[in-house]
Amino acid sequence: MFKPLKSGIIALLIGLSSIGLAPVSVRAAEEISLSYGFLIESLKVSSLEAFAKDGTVSEDLEPYLRSSSAEERAEFRAALTKRIDVDPVLISRFFNSAMGEAILARIGKGITIKGQGNGKYALRGAIVTAAFDPEGLTLLNVLKKLPVDIQIQGEYVLGADKELDKVIADTETLVKEMRLLTAQEASTDPQVNYGSLKDIRKPGNYQVKKEVWTLTDASRNRQFYVDVYIPQGKSNAKTPVIVFSHGLASRPEDFDEGLQQLASYGYLVAAPQHPGSDALYLQGMLEGFYKNIFDVNEFINRPLDISYVIDELERRNPTQFQGKLDLNNVGVAGHSFGGYTVLAIAGATIDFDNLQKDCDRPYQAIDTALLLQCRALELPRKDYNLRDPRVKAVFAANAVNRSIFGQKDIEKISIPVFLASGSYDPATPPVFEQVETFTWLKTPDKYWGLFEGQAHVNFTKLDPGIKKSLDSVGNLTLPSQNLITNYSKAMTVSFFQTYIGKDNSYRPYLQSAYAKYLSQGETFDLDLISGASSAELDAVLKKIEL
Repeated sequence: MFKPLKSGIIALLIGLSSIGLAPVSVRAAEEISLSYGFLIESLKVSSLEAFAKDGTVSEDLEPYLRSSSAEERAEFRAALTKRIDVDPVLISRFFNSAMGEAILARIGKGITIKGQGNGKYALRGAIVTAAFDPEGLTLLNVLKKLPVDIQIQGEYVLGADKELDKVIADTETLVKEMRLLTAQEASTDPQVNYGSLKDIRKPGNYQVKKEVWTLTDASRNRQFYVDVYIPQGKSNAKTPVIVFSHGLASRPEDFDEGLQQLASYGYLVAAPQHPGSDALYLQGMLEGFYKNIFDVNEFINRPLDISYVIDELERRNPTQFQGKLDLNNVGVAGHSFGGYTVLAIAGATIDFDNLQKDCDRPYQAIDTALLLQCRALELPRKDYNLRDPRVKAVFAANAVNRSIFGQKDIEKISIPVFLASGSYDPATPPVFEQVETFTWLKTPDKYWGLFEGQAHVNFTKLDPGIKKSLDSVGNLTLPSQNLITNYSKAMTVSFFQTYIGKDNSYRPYLQSAYAKYLSQGETFDLDLISGASSAELDAVLKKIEL
């Protein structure tokens, strides 16, 4: 079931893409050395090429295939020539960025230059040159393009593969346990006939007007736009407010459907652009204007953008909104890097010591979210308290967070929190990024929703080049985006109506029984637990030794 997770991680690491190294003509590597302990064996690249072409097993290859079945040999041949379609300029630029170099440096620990050291530069040259080559980016072509002979450190590579398999196994265990915990909570939930209640996956009662504001924070010399969704026809009652933070290399408008949904329930919803980590910044990086995918100062600027939007609403409230906006009871939601943003604004602060420890651990490249978080080590090490007391509840989807905050800083959050995860997420895997966060939270009002099959992004809005790269890996059987969107609508509406709208009639929708109701007849389920299952989940973590 979870092969898509492994395929997705591999596609993300190899095909996600990058910046600025032109292919050059170099001497090709002739052989690969494979070491394990004191044992070192050599294998000619030409032997692999002959095997891939017609199945010929040369003398130096035969020991490695001696006990393999015909099916396993066929799979190996296919793996050697499987082409990953990716823009060569894109991948070149990515592997010259800080995150790209970090990935290569970690892989280069296991694939070294023979007799020397880390093979990151040889790997970068081979990958980029293969991507530019008519034969394309395949494992065999990368090996053929290596400029020097390399040595595969068997213990390290097998350790990394074992670690990746453990992530997949732990994810499978987590999904099974979440299903059991959901059923357990549902069995004790007050009985509700959900079929007789309002379907909160559908729009609410208000028409929505959308405006786009351009704001300038002179104190930071920062200008950005904000998509603002305004419910129409509200009475004299206070209008609750939600601010939304988009993810890395994304845009506010990518989340238009969900933001419209919240506004139709009577919320003013404001979604700011984060100009140092949005789609425009990524485009600038791809065009050579920036070296990295995002500006490291975004760890600080993103939460400050949220606070500045609330400040702006306070300035406009007396005139444009007749004082009706409730700005002392604001909800904030975010996706991915936006998940980090909302947890920071909820009170979590950067724990540099914990982050350094995690960034130094072996095989950290498997956790792609950690590579993003490790860039925060470039910041001056001081206390960044970004908590905004006007924010009273946060919804963090696919949140990047675990290492940058750590337990003692997650425990600082005292307001209601909803964490949402995807079981197929290769970018912020729940076993790395959300499960421990949920158990660390001390707030009594906490929820965790696990969307089975969700793979981090809305594939209907994915960049065509990256989608093509992921599609070329295969084995990505995903739920429909409509199903994921409906699950998300139900959870966000119920959470914010309960904690920001202060409407307890929506509390039954936050029960595990409702998740089971929504999952009826679906191939991909929604699992939902509350703080009542925190101790049981903590026991699961001890069992899988995360």
